[in-house]
Amino acid sequence: SEAWNAPAMQTVPAGEQPTSVCALPLYHIFAFTVNMMLGMRTGGKNILIPNPRDIPAVMKELSKHTFHSFPAVNTLFNGLANHPDFGTVNWSNLKVSVGGGMAVQGAVAKLWLEKTGCSICEGYGLSETSPSASCNPTDSKEYTGTIGVPIPSTFMKCLDDDGNEVPMGQPGEIAIKGPQVMAGYWQRPDETAKVMTPDGYFKSGDIGVMDERGYFKIVDRKKDMILVSGFNVYPNEVEDVVAQMPGVLEVAAVGVPDDSSGEAVKLVIVRKDPSLTEEQVKAYCKTGLTGYKRPKVVEFRTELPKTPVGKILRRELRDAKK
Repeated sequence: SEAWNAPAMQTVPAGEQPTSVCALPLYHIFAFTVNMMLGMRTGGKNILIPNPRDIPAVMKELSKHTFHSFPAVNTLFNGLANHPDFGTVNWSNLKVSVGGGMAVQGAVAKLWLEKTGCSICEGYGLSETSPSASCNPTDSKEYTGTIGVPIPSTFMKCLDDDGNEVPMGQPGEIAIKGPQVMAGYWQRPDETAKVMTPDGYFKSGDIGVMDERGYFKIVDRKKDMILVSGFNVYPNEVEDVVAQMPGVLEVAAVGVPDDSSGEAVKLVIVRKDPSLTEEQVKAYCKTGLTGYKRPKVVEFRTELPKTPVGKILRRELRDAKK
């Protein structure tokens, strides 16, 4: 992490202590490494945010500090950038915004860049990979929509259901091999055998594609995929389109049972514009999504269920009607 961040962090003025915003729980592998361990390694300072859901309190605290690094999840970037107090914080010293934990949406990345001048640098990893497996270069000037390239000494590939590597550009389960990958689950050889390949790759459970440059893009979690009349629908793709609609603050897409198609797409939306209607959402989706990817059900809520890290809990939304 130190070497990977160096191109951006070396622009911190001499004499200034490298400072990061820690708005993630330190027991989570993302904050544990990128905030705590990296901060200790570099002699840096962390600004601890105990409750990132209290956006006004976050703004009040950040307005007191000069900071250079901000690792966060998409929902926090989105909540901050859309808050009326955003301008009370001095963002001009921000050198790197690290997106992880969940997919960064294009609309959020665009807004964050417009407001801070610092593009979101998205990375990827899991607890099983300690966590970093890939990342975009930290001196990137624009959001790439990918999770970057494997970090040094790390190998990644995409596999089909039979464990064969898929052709470039085709979706498959991301598999990772490197010194940071776990040896196995503690005293669970049965579970370990399900996720480790004979040649030592860890099967992540995430569907991704690799382009001709060697950059990987997350399509979605394998278990979150929606099957509509035999067609695969990935919630991330649907959410990325709907998140760009004016009037939408947050959105989650899940699959719900459907008599005719097996499953159908359901959207759960938090409105930015209180007058937004289901009809408007469906009409907007017709312009950006092919027929089987369009929502059959649209529900509005005041908030979406999230983990302590800020990931949206699609499972709770799926189970709500069961």
